[in-house]
Amino acid sequence: MKKELLEEFRSHLTQKLESLLRDAGKTVSEMTGQKDNFPDPTDRASVESDRNFELRIRDRERKLISKIRETLERIDDEEFGICEVCGEDISLQRLRARPETTLCIDCKTEQERKEKLG
Repeated sequence: MKKELLEEFRSHLTQKLESLLRDAGKTVSEMTGQKDNFPDPTDRASVESDRNFELRIRDRERKLISKIRETLERIDDEEFGICEVCGEDISLQRLRARPETTLCIDCKTEQERKEKLG
């Protein structure tokens, strides 16, 4: 892959990583600074539901942060864009849609098919 294209992906991933880390920091400071004292059980349940939803989102983002860091390492190691299963190049279209992917579309489709079958 051309260096210009690799740098484009590196820049995009770095910006995405910084944004996710900023959001995570805001969530932590907001959750630790809240003083929730709701005498009404319904209000308390609503706040807890919102908090659990926020934590699920942040957990997914935490996993994405890890994948982005691994992708940046693959760029540094010149392994970016190569399917880890079959060793073929991952299409540019797929990388643009999901740059942190490690599988070409054929291997990902096969993986999902196997997961469905159990």
